[in-house]
Amino acid sequence: MSVSTDITIVGAGPYGLSIAAHLKQLGMRFRIIGSPMHTWRTHMPKGMHLKSAGLSATLFDPERKFRLKDYCRQNGIPYEDEGLPISLELFTQYGIAFQQQFAPHLEEAKVVQLKKQRDGFELTLDNGDQFTSGKVVLAVGIDYFRYTPAVLQQLNNQHFSHSSQHHDLSRFAGQEVAIIGSGSSAIDMAVLLNEIGAKPLLLARRTALNFNQKEGRVRGLWSRVLAPMSGLGPGWKNLLCASAPGLFRYLPDQSRIRIAKDFLGPSGAWFIQERLDKVPIMLGQQLISAYSAQDKAHLRFWGADGKISEIQADHVIAATGYKADLDRISFLDAEIRDQIQLIGNTPRLSRNFESSVGGIYFAGPSTVNNFGPLMRFALGAGYASKKISQHLASELGVREQSLTRQQAAVSGQYQR
Repeated sequence: MSVSTDITIVGAGPYGLSIAAHLKQLGMRFRIIGSPMHTWRTHMPKGMHLKSAGLSATLFDPERKFRLKDYCRQNGIPYEDEGLPISLELFTQYGIAFQQQFAPHLEEAKVVQLKKQRDGFELTLDNGDQFTSGKVVLAVGIDYFRYTPAVLQQLNNQHFSHSSQHHDLSRFAGQEVAIIGSGSSAIDMAVLLNEIGAKPLLLARRTALNFNQKEGRVRGLWSRVLAPMSGLGPGWKNLLCASAPGLFRYLPDQSRIRIAKDFLGPSGAWFIQERLDKVPIMLGQQLISAYSAQDKAHLRFWGADGKISEIQADHVIAATGYKADLDRISFLDAEIRDQIQLIGNTPRLSRNFESSVGGIYFAGPSTVNNFGPLMRFALGAGYASKKISQHLASELGVREQSLTRQQAAVSGQYQR
């Protein structure tokens, strides 16, 4: 078993990397395990653009000197806080650059088991490495929480998939593809499939598709008063969720669960609406059954008009989003899972993101029921990384002033 460490971060997306940047500045001894920006690099379709505005599509170093805005300025890339879509390629390139600067010792491996020990935790990696860690921060991404309607699982495996399984859509050129969903993943998938020569059909239970609004750089006074801008978009509710996630914990459990589920419902990005005009769409369709026959997927729907319809396709893509659930984090040992108190299906956390199993922290989409809808977005990494790193520093007796970056680099504290 290799040498122990004080802290281990599991996950290297916006949350894991932002937490690493904060711990690095504090001179704390930690390891970070994961593949940098893995979900963004491998589970989102090439050619897509983020629905979030530029001001929200960023990672967080403690001094806020390496935002997406700064990266674009340094590399001569056009950027606007609002009104200019951010491509998936740009965001992932920026994330990799952030990792290289703030988490250069990241270990590209996968945790396969996390067990509780008397004085900490034992982690086992897929490369065979085992080590102990005093504290563990689980910053796992949305890919752990894919949601596919049970009815689709009646199809043969080759006839259906989740939208997160497709980075390169070229395999579908010339094929009839049914996309189930009404959010940005479904809309993006339908548009991109159409543009690579597939024959998509978008089907949704909703009777209308929603799109977020384009916000210009200059808004009038009255517009700013009625709907102040926040990282989650304009509006007082958005502003409250974006600026005060700590207050969300004081709401009753059921209110938190309901708001987390319903806030900012499915919608597409404003800039893709015109491109969707070329895609056939069937709305108000409730999927009631599915079966495979004659090398096709057959789907039956109950329409809002009360009529039953059936379509067939070469493949069905469930762009049906994600549902955070502690049980989906497969590497957690049963003892830990049983001891973690829940709110809904997710861990109940302290104000510092610590679970009821002392020493295990959570960050990212699994914390939405505790800190609100902000945690569904990269923007939430700013609040989470600050709270978690400060609490870990307090727990381990480290003060920000006690180690400068230069001292920490000399002492090797950034490494294992």
